[in-house]
Amino acid sequence: MDYQPGIIQDGSPMENLEKQLICPICLEMFTKPVVILPCQHNLCRKCANDVFQAANPYWQSRGSVISGGRFRCPSCRHEVLLDRHGVYGLQRNLLVENIIDIYKQECSSRPPQKGEHPMCKEHEDERINIYCLSCEVPTCSMCKVFGAHKDCDVAPLQSVFQGQKTELNNCISMLVAGNDRIQTIISQLEESCRRTEENSRAAERELCERFGALGALLEEKKAEMLRRIAKEREDKTGFVQALIHKYKEQLEKSSRLVETAIQAMEETGGAAFLMNAKQLIKTIVEASKGGRLEKIEQGFENMDGFSVSLEHLADAVRLLDFETGISAPKGGTRGRGPCKKRRSEVAPRPVVTFRCLFAEEEDDEFFEEEEDEPEDEAAPAKRAEAPQ
Repeated sequence: MDYQPGIIQDGSPMENLEKQLICPICLEMFTKPVVILPCQHNLCRKCANDVFQAANPYWQSRGSVISGGRFRCPSCRHEVLLDRHGVYGLQRNLLVENIIDIYKQECSSRPPQKGEHPMCKEHEDERINIYCLSCEVPTCSMCKVFGAHKDCDVAPLQSVFQGQKTELNNCISMLVAGNDRIQTIISQLEESCRRTEENSRAAERELCERFGALGALLEEKKAEMLRRIAKEREDKTGFVQALIHKYKEQLEKSSRLVETAIQAMEETGGAAFLMNAKQLIKTIVEASKGGRLEKIEQGFENMDGFSVSLEHLADAVRLLDFETGISAPKGGTRGRGPCKKRRSEVAPRPVVTFRCLFAEEEDDEFFEEEEDEPEDEAAPAKRAEAPQ
């Protein structure tokens, strides 16, 4: 340990001892462990390690392959060659560490010195040793005899000290008890917040499931209606295609008769013409009388019977809401205390239902057909007389 005899001549022994326990690197009291250099100077091992690593940047740790390095004492500038362990290979100064422990124990247990005791501002050489009960301030004996507190009631400082210390201790106990209650309330509120988040997520999942079911029902109904429209289209187009085919056959037959009649008209011989003319005229007359075909009515191609009105459904969706609404309390819990709400007063979690939308008996409201369906589904169009 460094010994400076010139310092001990001035000041108290404890102050001189504290000056001897100062690290020359951090200028603070030694921090254990304390290492001693070959030059007998002491350092905090942490401070010495910081200086050593700064001077030897390639030395990484005690297990490094680099074999040591150089260290210069910050007090005497003596250079020391350290091995591969660095400052961790230096010997600890257990004597200095024990002195530090004894010094700290002495400082914590010794009575306050004169310089540390509060002194009176009016009488600088007088210690504060009494307590003014009237002014509720500590003061000195001279202030009671000659000063501003000569007409006040005073009491010994130690008795007032013990009384106020006991009162402060009771206040601390009250604060601790209040903190425990507050901590309990905080725990309850955190639990309530956690449950609220869980319930909200469950409500969101349920709402998504219900709207998903509603969407699936709408898609199913749409597919059914599209199938009905497709069937009606196929029936009408099939009927028209069959009618077109019949008319084409009649046209082809009529064209052949016209060609045959024209060829007969070109015959110059009367005998030859008369042999076929009678039968040809009869065939043409029969073809004209018996060729009555069906026809479609006006507006046959319209699909007005398959229009659907969704206004009432849209209005129902717009008016859709939760069965039980919950609103945050505006007045808080004033006048009732925290977490005092009875369980019966807690509103139930809102539930979304689609009563009118899922009812099977309401499915027919999707359609507004003005006319009844034809009795014969295979031939939906009405037959009419063929053109003359």
